[in-house]
Amino acid sequence: MIEQLSLVGEKVRLRPKHIGDAANDYAWRRDAELCRLDATSPLTCSFKEFLEDYAWELKHYHSGRRFAIETLEGEHIGNCGFFSINEEKQEAEVGIMIGNRAYWDRGYGTDAILTLLRYIFASTGLRRVYLKTLDWNIRAQKCFRKCGFTPCGSLFCWGYSFLVMEIFRPEKLSPEG
Repeated sequence: MIEQLSLVGEKVRLRPKHIGDAANDYAWRRDAELCRLDATSPLTCSFKEFLEDYAWELKHYHSGRRFAIETLEGEHIGNCGFFSINEEKQEAEVGIMIGNRAYWDRGYGTDAILTLLRYIFASTGLRRVYLKTLDWNIRAQKCFRKCGFTPCGSLFCWGYSFLVMEIFRPEKLSPEG
């Protein structure tokens, strides 16, 4: 059952989101620089309003899997997940944010993505995973390339230009192989 799931990498542990993550998530979603990197606008609602919506989402969100990213010592440093699952095409989109700047450029994002990909390809029938990253976000693109993603197109939406990148299930994990 997903609520009990904990995925462990070399530097991070991915665990299901819970209400205790709300304070960090609220702070990160109000941070102008983090929002710029995520192509969103900073939140303007109160924490009370945010918490009500957050609790509802935790209870009702069933489209994909969302994880908190923790250090191996248990510090919540970001979030990742997969969503927009298309069973017919056997694909899904992934996303990540390291909200705690102390963990930027230290391999935590790379380890989180690799841990998430191992889970996706080992436990689902998905064959393709893709992501969108801002075309100017070179740091994110370097991380995704290290994880095996390759550019496959571009997209302009919401007033932003994105680079689309993809990775496919390794052959050794294929049900046929």
